[in-house]
Amino acid sequence: MHIGNVYAMLGAWLSAHAGDGSESGKVLLRIEDVDEPRSVKDADKWIMDDLHWLGLDWDGEPVYQSQRTEIYEEALQALKSVGVEDVTSADAVSKGSSTSADFPLVYPCFCSRADLRAATAPQEGDRFLIYSGTCRRLLAECPNEVRSRLEEGRRHSWRIAVPEEGSQGSIVTFDDRVFGHQRFDLPLQVGDTVIRRSDGIFSYQLAVVVDDLLMGVNDIVRGRDLLRSSALQVWIRRALIASGFAAEYGIGIDGTIAENGKTRTVRGENAGRGFGDSSDGGAASAVNPAHAHLPLIDDPSGIRLAKRKHSLDIGALRANGVKPEQVIGYCAWLLGVRPPDRVHDLDTSAPIAMSAREALHCFTFDDIRADNSDRILAPNWTDEVDRPENGSVA
Repeated sequence: MHIGNVYAMLGAWLSAHAGDGSESGKVLLRIEDVDEPRSVKDADKWIMDDLHWLGLDWDGEPVYQSQRTEIYEEALQALKSVGVEDVTSADAVSKGSSTSADFPLVYPCFCSRADLRAATAPQEGDRFLIYSGTCRRLLAECPNEVRSRLEEGRRHSWRIAVPEEGSQGSIVTFDDRVFGHQRFDLPLQVGDTVIRRSDGIFSYQLAVVVDDLLMGVNDIVRGRDLLRSSALQVWIRRALIASGFAAEYGIGIDGTIAENGKTRTVRGENAGRGFGDSSDGGAASAVNPAHAHLPLIDDPSGIRLAKRKHSLDIGALRANGVKPEQVIGYCAWLLGVRPPDRVHDLDTSAPIAMSAREALHCFTFDDIRADNSDRILAPNWTDEVDRPENGSVA
């Protein structure tokens, strides 16, 4: 982990535990290693060791995406069974069944990486690539050609289609607790997206939505560079419901499941396959989770933090004698946490060493919303963290 990962994890941890205690939620740990060829051996152990050192605990056993490919395959097959209009139709969503023979929701894409680089440009800020639609047009205009290529065994990925410009369902909106109301035009700002690569590996976008649904995730906290991805994931989530995939796991369109004639809020791993206790009820729906996207952290030169800057790895910081309270205190300061007796302007107040539990007493998204500009990491940030004489900020 690096300091940016800790900042985001702390935000999620504080969000889950904020409240009066009776409303405190759970933090779930998911190891997103679906791209196994790129996974680093023992990285999961390093992550968990860092989290323990930082005092950022979680509930239950970690979930490994590399062990869930059969579930992702089920989801893909379900999505292949419906069309785009099925997702935009309220009746289809409520029934979880196909009602029309419109354009397929998922279609094969034969474009190579070189083709994509030539036809696609990255969007500002989040490196999101909007597909030009080459294979979508091919399927619409020459379906026999597509069929022939598939029969020949031509290498291909699978893309999920979004509604056409100006059509029903083409606009996705959601409210973000930091950046406010969000509105995305799916065909213009997102485009058709790969959900399984040509090498058979499932995409991050599909895997996280499937897992969020089945794990009952109803509170998502992450960097602002994923705002556009959130719009895409809203669309994929609707598609999984319309296809009947969610219903197969007992998940209703409102994020509830029916059990012995009673309705309860989705919690735990999945209904009928090991859902945890949901007696608390009334929680935000896993179908429509709450979102909070955090400002990003740039290095002192204004460049976004990257994993290649090993000096910011938690392992390197630990080896240099940095204390966990220094790391948590600085990340809490970046999140706008200001102890009542140390409230100053964001640019001049000094961060204070503290534990996550201590930061919880002073945390609110209002502080981040008041200044949602990206943060700049000070060159010698560990030297700027003050420790109160009494050792507590509560």
